[in-house]
Amino acid sequence: MALVNDPRPVAPPRSILGFSHPTQTTLHVRLAGSWRLADGLPSVRDVQQQFTESPRIERVTFDATALSAWDTGLLTFLMQSFAICDQHRAEVDRSGLPQGVQRLLALAEAVPERQGVRRTEMRVAWLNHIGERTLALGEAMVEAMTFLGDACLAFLRLLRGQIQFRRKDFGIILQDCSARALPIVSLISFLVGLILAFVGAVQLQQFGAQIYVADLVGLGMAREMGAMMTGIIMAGRTGAAFAAQLGTMRVNEEIDALTTMGFSPMDFLVLPRMLALMTMLPLLCLYADFMGILGGLVVGVGMLDLELAQYVNESLLALSLLDFGLGLIKSAVYGAVIAIAGCYRGMQCGNSSAAVGEAATSAVVTSIVWIVVASAILTVIYDALGL
Repeated sequence: MALVNDPRPVAPPRSILGFSHPTQTTLHVRLAGSWRLADGLPSVRDVQQQFTESPRIERVTFDATALSAWDTGLLTFLMQSFAICDQHRAEVDRSGLPQGVQRLLALAEAVPERQGVRRTEMRVAWLNHIGERTLALGEAMVEAMTFLGDACLAFLRLLRGQIQFRRKDFGIILQDCSARALPIVSLISFLVGLILAFVGAVQLQQFGAQIYVADLVGLGMAREMGAMMTGIIMAGRTGAAFAAQLGTMRVNEEIDALTTMGFSPMDFLVLPRMLALMTMLPLLCLYADFMGILGGLVVGVGMLDLELAQYVNESLLALSLLDFGLGLIKSAVYGAVIAIAGCYRGMQCGNSSAAVGEAATSAVVTSIVWIVVASAILTVIYDALGL
């Protein structure tokens, strides 16, 4: 007797799903073949379609006698099918399923699923969505105003001499907000002065008035751009650092420990950072003004053929102490905004490492938005006062 090898490949067993209706109110589901994820399982939509075509189904039974292999794919299919049966209030008879499948299903259903683990798409009416967002915005505004009020009260207690914090920590924060920020402030301010000079030179050269580039750069840096660019730089550098520091302390429960020991986190953590930034940002703004004017001088002398003394004299004639003072007032306001936003987002941080990154990002965005808002408000006030 000779053995013959059949060269034709043997088709792997596939998942087979069949339906029958022994009665008008009963759906019989037949499971056959290999029900493994690698074999490609039928869609649970077939079960849903049976309920759509026969809305009078009240009982569902299963037949798995022809089932050759199965894995978690079968369990997932059955769990989804049970959910559809629950939606249509149909009774499920599991006696036709293998014993191993029944035990695993019972184990899976013994422990309720934790809320929020499974992400389901919820179709909520747009009015309901708007209402939820409005309520969330209102709660956030109340929390922010409460934090701002606590910061103001802490500042008043400082003026009365009722607050004590570590001078060493304040000195470290002060150094981080000043000397360590000089390189980035120097570079950005110098380049902003260059850009302003280039933009002005393109138009002013058409009228032979390139000398007024000195007026444009000087006034622009002193009244607006110096404070604005310094504020944005410090928002991305120091505001995010404040949020990350306080957020990490929140995750490590250090803030809770301070509260337990009787120290106020507002007095011990927030107030030193706010004072440091409000003190140093005007000085950085003044430094940024001179760096921007220097950038404009490089363009005026190097490209517009202006004399050094001529450019300096025109700048001195265009600028006054009032122009610098208005910019310094804006920078002090920006400093308070950055410190409050950074500390607020840090104190609001959740209890995970991902929440620390989200707090830092949110601090930067909040700071920049309120810097622009504060700039617009102060500009309107200056215009109303004729400054």
